[in-house]
Amino acid sequence: MKLPDARQRSVKGRRKQVAKLRITWVKSAIGYNESQRRTLVTLGFHRLNQSVVHEDSMSLRGMINKVRHLVKVEEASEAR
Repeated sequence: MKLPDARQRSVKGRRKQVAKLRITWVKSAIGYNESQRRTLVTLGFHRLNQSVVHEDSMSLRGMINKVRHLVKVEEASEAR
């Protein structure tokens, strides 16, 4: 699964805008090991089908990679 690009290119005199990712928990963690369940809690999930928005970073991508079979990832729209 390929994730969206992490950052937009900087324009002269402007700050870089950090992309935001919308992560949705779509599959139950029952039957998976404890570290994957803890990763879901660390991402901010409380219940199935919940969505959270985080700023894109390398550590966030590592957590997503660990539970990629349990979540759906998409780039968050600017309106939300």
